[in-house]
Amino acid sequence: MKPNDCTHCGACCAAFRVDFAVQELDEQGGSVPSGLTVPVTDYTSRMRGTDHAAPRCAALSGKIGERIGCGIYEWRPNPCRELEPGSDACELARRRHGLGRWADIL
Repeated sequence: MKPNDCTHCGACCAAFRVDFAVQELDEQGGSVPSGLTVPVTDYTSRMRGTDHAAPRCAALSGKIGERIGCGIYEWRPNPCRELEPGSDACELARRRHGLGRWADIL
C-alpha cells in the first residue's frame, strides 16, 4: 500500500454519519453486516458509532492518520464506497482530525 491510500487515513470513518438504504443490509440480501448497524427508519440504517458526538464507525480499527483498517471494507455501504480520496468531503474529514490536505501527501 502507498502511504497516501485510505489505509493510512480513516478520517472519513470518524467524521460523518453514515446512513444508507436497508436493502444494503445482509439480512435484506445486501452485504453490510446488520450487527454493525442501527435502524433509523423503515427504509434507512446507519453504521453503528457514526451518530455519536465524536463519530467513529464501529467497523474501523487503528489510529486515524496512521494505520487504520475497515473490518467490512468489501461489504461497506454505498456512502463509504462513494467518498473519493481528495474529494471535498475527504478534505473536510482530514481537517476535522488535524491532518494535512490529501493532495499534499501525494
